[in-house]
Amino acid sequence: MKKLIYFLPLILALSCAPKEEKTTEIETTEEILEQPMTAKPDSVLRHNVFFSFKETSSQEDIQSVIDAFRNLQNEIDGIEDFEYGINSSPEGLNQGLTHAFTLTFYSDEARDAYLPHPAHAAFGEILGPHLDKVTVVDYWTRP
Repeated sequence: MKKLIYFLPLILALSCAPKEEKTTEIETTEEILEQPMTAKPDSVLRHNVFFSFKETSSQEDIQSVIDAFRNLQNEIDGIEDFEYGINSSPEGLNQGLTHAFTLTFYSDEARDAYLPHPAHAAFGEILGPHLDKVTVVDYWTRP
């Protein structure tokens, strides 16, 4: 037992002593793939269009207008985003306008090219028989 008492401080000392860390250098090679990123500008141009449809237009007619409007982003360069929705405001200030559409552009030039574009004119032919009222508001976003 006396021998164990002599070895106990030695064991404690060895267990508390700082240990050497082994470091191994590993050579790695990583291939960094550069992918072009589309830079979003600080401010974008929002083209907001508000419609009301004729009472004679069916839900299928209205859906065909929505689908044709959505498809413009596939036919006209410069439309960066498209979204739409149906009025749900409880305030009753929509003046009969029921459907809201927002197109996003990154420049006035892109919007200005969209307006006279033949695909936009073709969309007008689809919309025309069903349109009751329209309001358009464009603005540049501000942070």
